[in-house]
Amino acid sequence: SCVGVCSPGTKTIVSHPRATHADTRTQRHFAQPHLSQTAPRTSSRAAAFNTPPVSMCGILAIFESTQPSNRLRQTLIKCSSRLRHRGPDWSGYICDSGVGIGHERLSIVDPESGAQPLKSRDGTLVLAVNGEIYNHKELAASLSKPFDATTGSDCEIIIPLYQEHGTDMFPMLSGMFSFVLHDKANKRYIACRDHMGITPMYIGWGDDGSVWFASEMKAFADQVTNFKPFPPGHFYDSDKKELVRWYQPAYLDEKFLPSEPVDYAKLRELLTLAVRQRLMCDVPWGVLLSGGLDSSLVSAIALREFKKMQEEHVGTEKPWFPKMHSFSIGLDGSPDLAAAKIVADFLGTVHHTYTYTIQDGLDAVRQVIYHLETYDVTTIRAATPMFLLSRKIKSLGVKMVLSGEGADEMFGGYLYFHKAPNSKELFEETRDKLSQLYLFDCLRANKATSAWGLEARVPFLDQKFLDHVMSIDAEEKMIKDGRIEKYILRKAFDTPDDPYLPAEVLWRQKEQFSDGVGYGWIDSLRDEAEESVSDQMLAHAHNRFPVNPPTTKEGYRYRSIFEEAFPQPAAAQTVPGGPSIACSTPRAIQWSEAFQNREDCSGRSVIGVHQDAYKAGWTVAPSETPL
Repeated sequence: SCVGVCSPGTKTIVSHPRATHADTRTQRHFAQPHLSQTAPRTSSRAAAFNTPPVSMCGILAIFESTQPSNRLRQTLIKCSSRLRHRGPDWSGYICDSGVGIGHERLSIVDPESGAQPLKSRDGTLVLAVNGEIYNHKELAASLSKPFDATTGSDCEIIIPLYQEHGTDMFPMLSGMFSFVLHDKANKRYIACRDHMGITPMYIGWGDDGSVWFASEMKAFADQVTNFKPFPPGHFYDSDKKELVRWYQPAYLDEKFLPSEPVDYAKLRELLTLAVRQRLMCDVPWGVLLSGGLDSSLVSAIALREFKKMQEEHVGTEKPWFPKMHSFSIGLDGSPDLAAAKIVADFLGTVHHTYTYTIQDGLDAVRQVIYHLETYDVTTIRAATPMFLLSRKIKSLGVKMVLSGEGADEMFGGYLYFHKAPNSKELFEETRDKLSQLYLFDCLRANKATSAWGLEARVPFLDQKFLDHVMSIDAEEKMIKDGRIEKYILRKAFDTPDDPYLPAEVLWRQKEQFSDGVGYGWIDSLRDEAEESVSDQMLAHAHNRFPVNPPTTKEGYRYRSIFEEAFPQPAAAQTVPGGPSIACSTPRAIQWSEAFQNREDCSGRSVIGVHQDAYKAGWTVAPSETPL
């Protein structure tokens, strides 16, 4: 969703930051965790909640290199160090006969255990992973032979799965992940990315024929000129020398049209399960809360499930999280700040508000573009306040947050969906939006937070929940007959006898992330670009930027900054182009004459729908790419 992870006006419900806080009243709520002396791999509280360490990290792998071993190791360390913001706690490197694998680790619990790259007992398999496998215990129980783990990492289960199932194992994994595995005995290597591309990964080819994989393309820098995003739901097999799709849900079939009736109880059950699975954590954690529907629902469910977890473990050590904390950031008087306060009061969290200025945001744009590796206008607008908030959150010792990405795409929640002409068009738009999510919202949520060593988890993109939602008859998602956007999601959690949220939040109109922080934010970004980009520069943009030439001054400014950091032609091609209105794909521009010459990613461009829409005479050249 454009709203979600950290808007200005985003609130984060957090459990037990370890860091000090200037507000001593807040400190009293934060109890220091005690690490068990008898179980070195996990804390005693982790044992009580059965949670392994989190591993949001940065990975880099080089295969088939012709560099001498000592030089390869130097190259690996130099390139991997560019990912250290993702894993600032420790670095692990393995080099052997033309193969280099690096891992920058964010250690959450017990730095003596779980360091990567991981190895099989006999040393023939080497694994580096960024992400989590939420069903690792069920997978371990399903193995034909008992698995003797060497660490407490949930990701280590990939090793015995590969030994038993080979590349057939990928559909078995539930989680968010990107990983590389080197099978030394068979001189084979594979790489894989989760079904939606929640964690980032790129693939590149060196001049010497080497094959590279990295969490962020900045690791390639001066070493690789030919690279691209690793597609979600795919794996690469060195035996086949090709990318192969492993995630094949019915909704991706071009002939498929969903027909299942809506089941409100099942929607509620599956989303609740997805949230609970993502509470698998042995660190201070939180929920990003913008005050919009998606993040508010995740917050409400997380709070309920956490209380259940506390009750289930009565008699064991008390959990770390005696009190839930909320964090919000926004421009003074922003819509999200007001809505977030309502939710915080309703849920009973300890509320912290951070107000940033427009100048704070403008000053951060250059860093945001470097960390996100994009020049997409919508993504940069939305990511900047998220980037600022992530730094605040991490300063308190918090290392994991839940987020609301994906709901707008699967339920047709953006305001332009009001103009969908029929259910077939709506379904195809949601399908295409989801297919591109790894280039936009997933990229934003992961990289804006990981820039500060913070991990974002996304319950809405749980594979079972996603597949179910996309099987529901799209007629149920149409915005008509008095129904508001995302009606069936709202209805599923409209339980008056035991309300999840206040009615004014549950039924609040969609507010896009970059709008909700305060409308002055977008206007200021445009003004800044107007001062730095001349009319003549914009008129000849296609000469300087032949790939996706920008057609607005704001887009031109971002593209210029991007080119400074990533001058390779391949880098420009990692960002899609095309017109968009309020985060649509180009298809939706044809849905209404009112959309013509009004292409902009702000929800205010949808006249007659948004409560604070731009005036009827407002137009803009089509530059902003779809989100």
